[in-house]
Amino acid sequence: MAERTNPFTFLQQVRTEAAKVVWPSRRETVISTIMVLIMAILASIFFLLADQLLSFGVGFLLGVGG
Repeated sequence: MAERTNPFTFLQQVRTEAAKVVWPSRRETVISTIMVLIMAILASIFFLLADQLLSFGVGFLLGVGG
């Protein structure tokens, strides 16, 4: 079983580990956000086109497509 540490030691360890965190700059955050939005838009367009194509194909095969 792991050895229990007292709360003071635990908080010191948490502060030490939190100091090691490297936060992204504002520019990196903005660029990442824009890239995520672009990829989401591209994925939605792809799935819209795939859905329309499959809908047309199924309608054509079933003879209800006109």
